[in-house]
Amino acid sequence: MTDELAIWPGTPPGSEEWAHVEETFVWAGEVRVRNVVTPTLTPFLPDPDLARGTAVIVAPGGALHMLSWETEGVAVAEWLRDRGIAAFVLKYRLVDTGPTQADFETAFQAAIARLFAVDERTGGPPRTVERMSSMSGGIAAMAAADGAQAVRFVRGRAAELGVRADRVGILGFSAGAFVAAVVAATATGAARPDFAAPVAGALAPTAPLPPDAPPLFLTVASDDRYMVPETVSTFEAWQSASRPVELHVYGRGGHVFAAAKQGLPVERWPERLLDWLGSEGLLGDG
Repeated sequence: MTDELAIWPGTPPGSEEWAHVEETFVWAGEVRVRNVVTPTLTPFLPDPDLARGTAVIVAPGGALHMLSWETEGVAVAEWLRDRGIAAFVLKYRLVDTGPTQADFETAFQAAIARLFAVDERTGGPPRTVERMSSMSGGIAAMAAADGAQAVRFVRGRAAELGVRADRVGILGFSAGAFVAAVVAATATGAARPDFAAPVAGALAPTAPLPPDAPPLFLTVASDDRYMVPETVSTFEAWQSASRPVELHVYGRGGHVFAAAKQGLPVERWPERLLDWLGSEGLLGDG
């Protein structure tokens, strides 16, 4: 692992007046990050003898209020690195959750309650994407912009980082999956990923996909009642547009299964991702 790399030249657009301070803290036994102001990438680069030329930007989840830095960031990046894939953990901009951890806990619990409340119109699971955008005060769009910029940044430094410019993808969990899906559905030019892999979260696009929408790999557990409908809708959007897409629905796993040890088949989703990358010609020998 090397030092963090700032992905924007100067202050990211939209957060010029921000004054809150990023904090790394421990909560529920795990290292988290909150109040991100300056988006960065932390590289996990493979041994050159093992490098396969593929780069994956890893976007941890946390309801846009924090980043689950260990289980959905570092652990995943290390797993990819050990298999010859260059991984880059993304810190994207987050909601300001106040100066203290107590402030954060209050804000986070309130956000989760709003995010996953029953939809009064239907009596069923909420459209979490809509609520994520509305509750974050514009931060959702900034987080997605950071995801697109991360793709542009890695592609622009591909030779320096030891990856191929035509094998730069983005993988995300929960809110990070939302970031990955938005980038896949909307980014163009140098910011368009060569593939995307939203895990336990998606976008359910309402606008037509671009004709060159990148290959998409979707993973969800069927007992994650909030994310299954939007994941399936996202799959259907890619399929309807005749774009490459693969969907894995595991019987159990809940919402937070990225690197959790539950003794369930869902734990093998990373192997299925590698299988898919190989089948799409996105995983070679450099």
